[in-house]
Amino acid sequence: MAQTTSAPTHERRLRMSYEEFLAWADEDVHAEWVDGEATVFVPPIWDHQASVVFLAKLLGLYAEVRDLGVVLTAPFEMRLARSAREPDLLFIGRERAQRMGGRKRLDGPADLVAELIAPDSVVRDRREKLAEYAASGVPEYWILDPRPGEQRADFYRLDRNGAYRPVGLDADGRYHTPALPGLWLRPEWLWQDPLPKVLPLLGEILGLDALGRALGATGQPLPPGRPGQGGS
Repeated sequence: MAQTTSAPTHERRLRMSYEEFLAWADEDVHAEWVDGEATVFVPPIWDHQASVVFLAKLLGLYAEVRDLGVVLTAPFEMRLARSAREPDLLFIGRERAQRMGGRKRLDGPADLVAELIAPDSVVRDRREKLAEYAASGVPEYWILDPRPGEQRADFYRLDRNGAYRPVGLDADGRYHTPALPGLWLRPEWLWQDPLPKVLPLLGEILGLDALGRALGATGQPLPPGRPGQGGS
């Protein structure tokens, strides 16, 4: 089986076992394995990756301030029953994250998974992963589409029957996630060009007093605003 680890110019699919996939794929390859087939992806474009980094900063800093867990981005493997996925973003709660030291992958579903749609991932993210993540027990799944003209955010949570149910925004246009209690976000943040700065948003979410206390030990400057502003 002739295979290469150079960056592909188009999506490629290769038949192989999971063991072969582990031996073949390295840290320079963005690929996922599903039911005996590896899919090698085209490297992401700037806009897509910038949106992933923005979301990871927002959730990651919030999780750190509240000591809730860890936010990771691709390439980091989430091993499910029939696949090895590398979500754009995943969140692992504190208790599980404390046991992750030295591990190369997460065995089982993350507490939250977010996929940001790219031109070549619409069917995969909206159809294939929606069904797969529900069947695998991912409690919360975000599908975010920041592409110009296609901007849309869909949030799903598992119900008692193990099926995803869409969850809407509150009256102020904010989404509240149970995976990170107290965190909310406005989907339109992801549509802005340029993307907004993260620290002022955290000040809006947490309140500047709480954020100031969290940043005090680091010496980082407080974002502009009134003390006590923000919160949920």
